[in-house]
Amino acid sequence: MNKTEMGSPTSGNCSSGIQNYGSESDERKRKRKESNRESARRSRMRKQKHLDDLTAQLAHLREENSHMVAGIAVTRQHYVTIEEENSVLRAQFLELDQRLASLNEIVETAGGFWMEKGQGGGGVGYVSGGGGFYDGVNLGFHNQPLMASACTVPADVFNCC
Repeated sequence: MNKTEMGSPTSGNCSSGIQNYGSESDERKRKRKESNRESARRSRMRKQKHLDDLTAQLAHLREENSHMVAGIAVTRQHYVTIEEENSVLRAQFLELDQRLASLNEIVETAGGFWMEKGQGGGGVGYVSGGGGFYDGVNLGFHNQPLMASACTVPADVFNCC
């Protein structure tokens, strides 16, 4: 017997109970299908929201990355500029250090000559064994920084201060 025969009034069976059972079963199936559809819809919505969130995060990270790349380029350019300036300063330092060494040699030679002649009382004198000279203010050595002096006229370099 099929369902139609079971539920038909002509079959002679208890048709109202079978029809009731069939409609309860159909109703449960319908509710379960509807619930499954709703669950699938919510799942699709969650997936879509997750995809939208990831897309927004990707856009944000790309923008942040481009800012960082630009910042690195600026920093790299500053580094190159500073390295160039540093190279110039190193060359200037070496030149000034050589000039100072030459000047110290001249002063040592001239100071020793003046001390021999008895003219060393003017405040400038040769310091023997020290590798430098005494100008009344500073002891000048090859590895010390060049100190500015009030003397500006080269001919007066030994009589200033």
